[in-house]
Amino acid sequence: MTDPRPVIAAVRDGRGLDGPGAALIAQGLADGSVSDAQAGAFAMAVLTKGVGTKGRVALTRAMRDSGHVLQWDLSGPVVDKHSSGGIGDTVSLVLAPLLAARGVFVPMISGRGLGHTGGTLDKLEAIPGFLCDQPEDEFRRIVRTVGCAIIAATGDVAPADRRLYGIRDESGTVESIDLITASILSKKLAAGLDALVLDVKSGSGAILKKPDSAERLARALVETANGAGCRTAALITDMDQPLARSAGNALEVAEAIRVLRGEAGALRDLTLALAAECLALAGQSVDGLEATLDSGAAAEVFGRMVAAQGGPRDLLDRPAAHLGAAPVIRAVPAPQGHVARIDVTALGHAVLALGGGRVRAGEGIDHRVGLDRMAKLGEPVGPDRPLALIHAADDTAAEVALAAVQAAYVIGEPAEPGPLVRDRITA
Repeated sequence: MTDPRPVIAAVRDGRGLDGPGAALIAQGLADGSVSDAQAGAFAMAVLTKGVGTKGRVALTRAMRDSGHVLQWDLSGPVVDKHSSGGIGDTVSLVLAPLLAARGVFVPMISGRGLGHTGGTLDKLEAIPGFLCDQPEDEFRRIVRTVGCAIIAATGDVAPADRRLYGIRDESGTVESIDLITASILSKKLAAGLDALVLDVKSGSGAILKKPDSAERLARALVETANGAGCRTAALITDMDQPLARSAGNALEVAEAIRVLRGEAGALRDLTLALAAECLALAGQSVDGLEATLDSGAAAEVFGRMVAAQGGPRDLLDRPAAHLGAAPVIRAVPAPQGHVARIDVTALGHAVLALGGGRVRAGEGIDHRVGLDRMAKLGEPVGPDRPLALIHAADDTAAEVALAAVQAAYVIGEPAEPGPLVRDRITA
């Protein structure tokens, strides 16, 4: 069968999607034999009728197999983590070296930020000389010798998804859980993983703000990834406040280094929780995980990874010397009281307006700018305890951000923060 129309009609009529049909659609997306009109019709059929777990598994596998799928021959399991995106989410920079320090291998293929959430690659590119674009042989060498590497996807990783991603935006089908699931997992599973842990955010700073939406996505991802042969679990985690104290690329790298050096806080706590899930999925012991982080072993791996990917060898010892500083730093004043509520998405947009993110793919960003020392829920603020520090390129940008940050915070009676991990989803 080479005509995609019967496959589209089957999905449209509620008859589902099987393996051969998914393969035809995915290959046609990759090689151009499925037209934009047909791709849009397929996406709309999936949105309106759904394809169920079996159909999601079939589509995920087919999209994964539309390009190059890595295979590994290493001395330990191959694992990774995916986050649905939030503010101050710098987990990957701590998690990858922590897992590598425990003897598992982390070939992390990540993306750049778009919209109010930051991207892992943008954070790493705040490090002078760090190269996210690595040829496959070099990627393999770094993973084998260091234990982890974080790179950008090459053009031959899940090309069907790259085409369908744009079609979804144009056809108004972005919110389809089936298509979101296949998009995320086809790229992750192309890395040849043995295990995957998912961090699905819920709250005011998340893409999926409602708990039931986050749970639906988490369950679809876990069911589909396990059905595709990769041991997977998900944590639904809090994004009603920023995860870290910083939002902005260089500032988040500096905070990740502090966590690798022993700093406490939610970023450390969530990293440990996700690392424990990942190790358990890979059949590894989780005993002594905190000790591994506290010993400096993860920091040492991070330093080796940075050097292997072109960054400075002394970044851990001299982060301030290498991470660019913004010329304007301004405290955001607050009335006396406690943090009662935070519009976390608004904080992300403030960083975006400072130049620390992008609205359209391909736009340049200023790695120096962002927010630091952000107040969290329930904490006291006032004339001597600002809401945050703004790092800006100039005074005008700082003034605009100051107003935006003030508007994002509600000051009143102290709020009790919810649990960092709201739920755990397994097969």
